[in-house]
Amino acid sequence: MYSLKGLIFDVDGTLADTEELHRQAFNLAFERAGLGWHWGRALYAKLLATSGGGERITGYAREVSPELAATPNFNQTVVTLHRAKTSLYQALLRDGKLRLRPGVERLILEARGAGLSLGIATSSAWANLKTLLDNNLARDWSSWFAAIETCDTVECKKPSPAVYQAVLKRMQLPASSCIAFEDTTNGLHAARSAGLMTVITTHTFTVDDCFDGAAIVLDSLGDNDSPMKVLRGRASNAAYVDLNFLGELHSRHADVGSTTLWEQNQIVFA
Repeated sequence: MYSLKGLIFDVDGTLADTEELHRQAFNLAFERAGLGWHWGRALYAKLLATSGGGERITGYAREVSPELAATPNFNQTVVTLHRAKTSLYQALLRDGKLRLRPGVERLILEARGAGLSLGIATSSAWANLKTLLDNNLARDWSSWFAAIETCDTVECKKPSPAVYQAVLKRMQLPASSCIAFEDTTNGLHAARSAGLMTVITTHTFTVDDCFDGAAIVLDSLGDNDSPMKVLRGRASNAAYVDLNFLGELHSRHADVGSTTLWEQNQIVFA
């Protein structure tokens, strides 16, 4: 498959459209804590510019409740709130049976069958990842991945490239031989800073974001019954992303160096 050796996936918003459940869990945690805070969809879309739930709570509190942020035990308050939110989020995941996004499981299984190395690079917690994939993949799913790095193992969150660098080191592959899959600008910046060609799959909270530097921007990976839509970049009329599509994309991207796909307007995949 050309020079493509590995695929690395973000989790929230990429493997599954989890962000709405995260938003609901934050609001439930705020309500139970008696804070009177509520994160609407438009506000949450802006808050996604900050990676990490604790970091979002901290930044928001400093803006709307500076008196709370100034208290001596504020850091512990954030930790408590975030733990409550995580517990509520995992309950919503289990109860709602949230499915993976179109094409995700298909592409993972195809890559496994072809012998590609798989990795996960997320600023989310291992417990959240485990709950999601336990409910969606086979029981031994964790053995499918050569590297799994989360905020439990890598402290610096995206847009820092640290989590991708850790995954690449564990996979023992150069960035030039891998493709990253992301859904946010922070994720894109993290992956690109680690030297990774990046495919973006947008969702409700990120569809209007600017993704300069991505190899291609899609609305999903697509399936036969749920075809992908190309939002930025040019591609064939393929219904979904498969290894042939990625191999062509990777090969052509390498041919033009670091230039983004839509900057090379004449590039069309066969």
